[in-house]
Amino acid sequence: MKNGVINIYKERGFTSHDVVAKLRGILKQKKIGHTGTLDPDAEGVLPVCLGKGTKLCDMLTDHDKVYEAVLLLGQSTDTQDASGTVLSQAEVTSTEEEVREAIMSFVGPYEQIPPMYSALKVNGQKLCDLARAGKEVERKARPVEIYSIDILEVDLPRVRMSVSCSKGTYIRTLCHDIGEKLGCHGCMEKLLRTKVGQFLLDGSLTLGQVEQLRDEDRLDELILPVDQVFVDYPAVYLKENTSRLGYNGNPFYRKDTASPEVHAAKVRVYDHVGQFIGIYEYRTERKMYFPLKMFYEK
Repeated sequence: MKNGVINIYKERGFTSHDVVAKLRGILKQKKIGHTGTLDPDAEGVLPVCLGKGTKLCDMLTDHDKVYEAVLLLGQSTDTQDASGTVLSQAEVTSTEEEVREAIMSFVGPYEQIPPMYSALKVNGQKLCDLARAGKEVERKARPVEIYSIDILEVDLPRVRMSVSCSKGTYIRTLCHDIGEKLGCHGCMEKLLRTKVGQFLLDGSLTLGQVEQLRDEDRLDELILPVDQVFVDYPAVYLKENTSRLGYNGNPFYRKDTASPEVHAAKVRVYDHVGQFIGIYEYRTERKMYFPLKMFYEK
């Protein structure tokens, strides 16, 4: 069984669930999970967790992301992207400078109302299922943050831009909201995810490439080991007589490690022979490391 994370390039037309299903067939293993959905019309980086790496799914979902999007001004749709049913249309009378100013005004903290066509649940039902049934329900605005927007090209009514944002941000909704601010409506025409945490577009693999690498027996070269996802955290190694504490998920003191000089809030923990155990957090009040996420399996 393969363990770790593989950086998949999700092609247009596939759902994130499709990617997982196809990978299960290619790799001949069931324990596979994705790290956050991409719309079928969207393309780009989709980290997929394999084997023990599936414990990472919730952690990778929390990572910041970067997208390249094409904003189409002049119309709004029910899905907030160009594939949806057009609801309203208006002439784009704003100047390029006004469009740029409106776009840049969204940089920073931002209260965003999730779209009806999304996988979020309200009272146990997915919003997209309700939308397909012709129902619309009230959604509470959620705090997101747009870290930066780089306007790459303006050719009105289209604007191509790169957006760096927090988890939970809907770029479709950002495009819609920009259009509403300008008074001419707007929707997302194209979306390419270029970064999820440390996973970049450069180095992502299509399903066809994964299949080819499998046939060449080279796939292990492209699977990121679980511990390397946390490469920003310092590594600490338990001593031979204290490794059992890690195996059992017990807390331990700095003196129980071979590197007591490490003073970090979160660390990667290994046993005395270098086997990865998990991620631990130092709690000052107890002066001990406590497990946050365990990856050791007996």
